[in-house]
Amino acid sequence: MSGLLGSFRHQIDDKGRVSLPASFRRDAADRPLVLVQVHPNALTLYPQETWGEVEGRLRELLRLQPTSRGFVLSITANAVEVALDKQGRILIPHRLLQAVGIADAALLVGVIDRVEIWNPERFDAVVAQRDADFDRFNSQVFG
Repeated sequence: MSGLLGSFRHQIDDKGRVSLPASFRRDAADRPLVLVQVHPNALTLYPQETWGEVEGRLRELLRLQPTSRGFVLSITANAVEVALDKQGRILIPHRLLQAVGIADAALLVGVIDRVEIWNPERFDAVVAQRDADFDRFNSQVFG
């Protein structure tokens, strides 16, 4: 499987649906996806197999650190399973759209093994903040 890459701006319809780009739909046909807010400014859409890995880490966290229960509950309580409709759209619950400030447009960003859904202006602001670590990470990854 090749990674989920690129960014695509799509409109959110009145019902809260957004189209997934064809390249992001490729591995999601007929399989549910999990949508959750794990970062303050974005929603994260996990393919089934990637979410399975996250679930394993959450179970392990609960087993090793019982005090993590509140954290795990805060993540899983807001997670929703979504499925693509025949037009390649997913329905994003209104409460999740509000939580990350998405109204009429969303930026869908491939993050290798998942998709993040952003308010486009917030994404631009976050990416523009290149701190001192940026050059270090750049050289670590690309040489």
